[in-house]
Amino acid sequence: MLSKCTFPSLLIILSIFLMVRVVYVLYRCGKPFPRGASPSFSTLVVLGSASMEEHHHCCIYSKMLSKCTFPSLLIIFSIFLTVRVLYVLYRCGKPFPKGASPSFSTLIVLGSGGHTAEMLSLLSVLRMDRYTPRFYIAAATDTMSLHKARSFEDSLVDKSAVKEASLQYTQIYRSREVGQSYVTSVWTTIVAIVHALWLMIRIRPQVILCNGPGTCIPLCVIAFLFKVLGIRWSSIFYVESVARVKRLSLSGLLLYKLRMADQFFVQWPQLQKNYPRAHYVGCLM
Repeated sequence: MLSKCTFPSLLIILSIFLMVRVVYVLYRCGKPFPRGASPSFSTLVVLGSASMEEHHHCCIYSKMLSKCTFPSLLIIFSIFLTVRVLYVLYRCGKPFPKGASPSFSTLIVLGSGGHTAEMLSLLSVLRMDRYTPRFYIAAATDTMSLHKARSFEDSLVDKSAVKEASLQYTQIYRSREVGQSYVTSVWTTIVAIVHALWLMIRIRPQVILCNGPGTCIPLCVIAFLFKVLGIRWSSIFYVESVARVKRLSLSGLLLYKLRMADQFFVQWPQLQKNYPRAHYVGCLM
């Protein structure tokens, strides 16, 4: 189902649904009430002023409102949203423009189960002076990842050139813990989304690095929405785990199918054959 339902296709379906609803509402307007309707109706009565000047202004406002109805505003908003999404999809993956900042605020998503080790191995081959300030994020229940990130930063050769204020370590709520019931996970998912939104507003990263932990999904979704709304442009770089040889992880599959990642990297050639938009970079461990 995911392979057939990408974000642009879902947006087109939503736009068609809205258009059909608008046409239906315009068709129903002025029709008599259906049989069996309520014998009484809640009624809004608009009273006018006796002043001719106010009446003149009311006429002007009425003409303006008659040309700017809710359906027309909805159509304009849908068109604007569609154009913005298409523009974002076109811009995704393009190199940074000339004259861009020599360093970029970077959000690094860590995770248990080997994700942190792979991410730190990836960071060790990057020019860290270009990715500063750095914000490390791990799940609230992950007690080891941020400790490993601190040890990694302490081991850097050029640590003296890195100010401590440019390094921040933050925890984020998880949408669902292992073994948690789906009923209670509804509330924890809402809390996790609100927390992720607050973190993205506070950090406003220019680059997001992630490699598969589930905590990266709400952050990447919010980053994509920020792009569409013109709030902040965050380039998302996703590196699939080396443990994934033939199939993508759920996080990778979502980001790949929804086209949210600016660059998508895999570490096995057979994986790149199954997902042709991904870039094969070899084993990074």
